[in-house]
Amino acid sequence: MRAKQLPSSILTRSKSPVILLFAVTILALSFFFFFLFSPSSTTTSAAVTVPYRHPSVRPETSFVASLEHFLAHKAPKIPSSSDDTVGSVIDHDVRRLDERKFVKEMEWLLGDPYYPMSMPVRVYVYEMPSKFTYDLLWLFRNTFRETSNLTSNGSPVHRLIEQHSIDYWLWADLIAPESERLLKNVVRVVKQEEADLFYVPFFTTISFFLLEKQQCKALYREALKWVTDQPAWKRSEGRDHIFPIHHPWSFKSVRRYVKNAIWLLPDMDSTGNWYKPGQVSLEKDLILPYVPNVDLCDAKCLLESESKRTTLLFFRGRLKRNAVRVSTVGGKIRAKIGAELTGAKDVVIEEGTAGEGGKAAAQKGMRRSIFCLSPAGDTPSSARLFDAIVSGCIPVIISDELELPFEGILDYRKMAVFISSTDAVQPGWILRYLKSISSTQIREMRRNLAEYSRHFVYSNPAQPLGPEDLVWRMMAGKLVNIKLHTRRSQRVVKESRSVCTCDCRRSNSTHSNPIN
Repeated sequence: MRAKQLPSSILTRSKSPVILLFAVTILALSFFFFFLFSPSSTTTSAAVTVPYRHPSVRPETSFVASLEHFLAHKAPKIPSSSDDTVGSVIDHDVRRLDERKFVKEMEWLLGDPYYPMSMPVRVYVYEMPSKFTYDLLWLFRNTFRETSNLTSNGSPVHRLIEQHSIDYWLWADLIAPESERLLKNVVRVVKQEEADLFYVPFFTTISFFLLEKQQCKALYREALKWVTDQPAWKRSEGRDHIFPIHHPWSFKSVRRYVKNAIWLLPDMDSTGNWYKPGQVSLEKDLILPYVPNVDLCDAKCLLESESKRTTLLFFRGRLKRNAVRVSTVGGKIRAKIGAELTGAKDVVIEEGTAGEGGKAAAQKGMRRSIFCLSPAGDTPSSARLFDAIVSGCIPVIISDELELPFEGILDYRKMAVFISSTDAVQPGWILRYLKSISSTQIREMRRNLAEYSRHFVYSNPAQPLGPEDLVWRMMAGKLVNIKLHTRRSQRVVKESRSVCTCDCRRSNSTHSNPIN
């Protein structure tokens, strides 16, 4: 008789057991779906069982626009009185950190079968006083519109800072709330003993270009003392510390004191023009791409520009450079190549100009060309290489000494043409070689460019497979060597001290007991 108590719309007038069972099932399901899809239930379920998915936010790739948003929404309104500044550091502080590190590393060794090759990379980001960080970002923000300052070779100062702004992009990602980050191969830790690496967020390029010379040198010295006073620095002698030194002129006056640290560089410059022998190496340092000066030519742009690429070879820039010591791949080679190619059929060689007009002309020229010339400049690398990549223009690299970013991961042969400087200066050689490349090969390299371009576009939030992501993949490969060299340095120091102590005791014993 209970069936009569159910709504007639469900049971109708039938008393069939099958219909009764069907009705009860429908009723139960209706309650289930009501609770499943109610707002409170959905929220709770997502928080417990579903990993966080970042909302679909279009990444910002403009340094100026990203910085504006960062300073407006992320920068502290008043300078923080809490940072990692330390007073006098005694050996006890270093030993205590070393013991905590030992305990944590043993925990990882016993609990993680992939240690020390496991991901994510754990990074401790120093909380430096604002004069090394936020104050310099504000200085750039407050001056970039009003100034037209140029370097001695005519480069706009603020544009150079943008090209080398890798320090900003990495830091902005590392300090962002975890709920806003997309990268999973690096995580910021709050305890130093949990860190694989230590990141030093000092803006060396901004300070070099926007401060007076003596003021800059003084700030460099202050930053150096601040970092080298840290117990973690003293423990490893800086081997697990990351310094963004991306412009070859930046931090130059104090570099010799941080030569053990990991430097983030534009290239190795084996010519010796910018780095002293022994300061940089592929084993300890990492090469990062310049920030492109032109906009990304996305899939739609590449499709639309396909039929417009009527220029065989394009170059826009300064043909005469300022290299102090010109190697076979330096400024003189560029000048010879320019003289050789100027006026050739299907070739565009233009003298570069600064400002938005120069950027627009370079972008237009690259998007209308099949190949883009990328010779060495003052250093073996050139920002033009990365402009070509994001423009869908196949780079023609003429730089015998060039080390490329992320080359342990990316195969540049699949999307660029390499020509030795010896061949490049031979009359007619470059054009004959480029014309010998088949249309099938060109299409294949252009498809690879479309795939590779994402690896060279910095953004906020940092994107998977973007340059920020590849930085930490490359860093993960360095961790074993970093730990090895740190351990060896500690062992040698301790053994030498213990030997000295024993020798001294033996010596004292001998002197006090001359008969023995």
